[in-house]
Amino acid sequence: MPTEALDFRADVLAIAAHRDDVEQSCGGTLLRMAARGLRTAILDLTQGEAGTRGTAEERAREAEEAARILGVGWRRALTLPDGAIENTLENRLGVVRVLRELRPRVVILPYWQARHPDHAITGTLGYDACFLAGLKKIDTGVPTDRSSSVGRETGGEPHRPFKIVYASLYADVRPSFIVDITPFIEQRHQALMAYRSQYANQPAGSGLFVPEEEILERTFAEARHYGLLAGVRYGEPFVQKEVGLVDDLTLLPVRSI
Repeated sequence: MPTEALDFRADVLAIAAHRDDVEQSCGGTLLRMAARGLRTAILDLTQGEAGTRGTAEERAREAEEAARILGVGWRRALTLPDGAIENTLENRLGVVRVLRELRPRVVILPYWQARHPDHAITGTLGYDACFLAGLKKIDTGVPTDRSSSVGRETGGEPHRPFKIVYASLYADVRPSFIVDITPFIEQRHQALMAYRSQYANQPAGSGLFVPEEEILERTFAEARHYGLLAGVRYGEPFVQKEVGLVDDLTLLPVRSI
């Protein structure tokens, strides 16, 4: 299972509302980052107790297996209420504690507009937490004394991620950039299908969930669509709010015509 070591530090942290959200929206990107030697982590905000299928306990076991497939070094789930996430100060501070513990350079959030309210709120809650995490006077109840081994290990010192990007796979928006996940498309699918309680054919939710035999076709088709936009076979889309910076025009990727 992913390590829960208190001294783990992440280069890339993906934050999502539910176990299996990351696998759908940016699992291929986490695989690519891990293959480059970067340390990756996942924070799920809920236990998934309100889902039509499965139990929180089943999803916890499945999340461990999915994390193993994705090669992430750390995964944890908070206990925000599934289906009723709110952007409160208490909830923001819960995320701040994780940000200060892991100290990621990049945070991946769900796009801030979504069909599921939990997903949209997670996007804004995560952004607000990233801002608060850098404020020295924000008290999260974690020691910040550098001479204290407890404070050092639990990440009590302020930290603000350098980059925030939004996984926009299910949003009707033009992505800012695409990550090529072609070498990892099969592993991404394996990570998603680790959630047998959610995606295996069963009577519960049969009218709401895509049949198991169609999941591969649909997810590969979506990845193929975004890959084509960037001139690769399979891709995952992201949005960034800030403008990009280019040093050399001759090194810009993606052919214009």
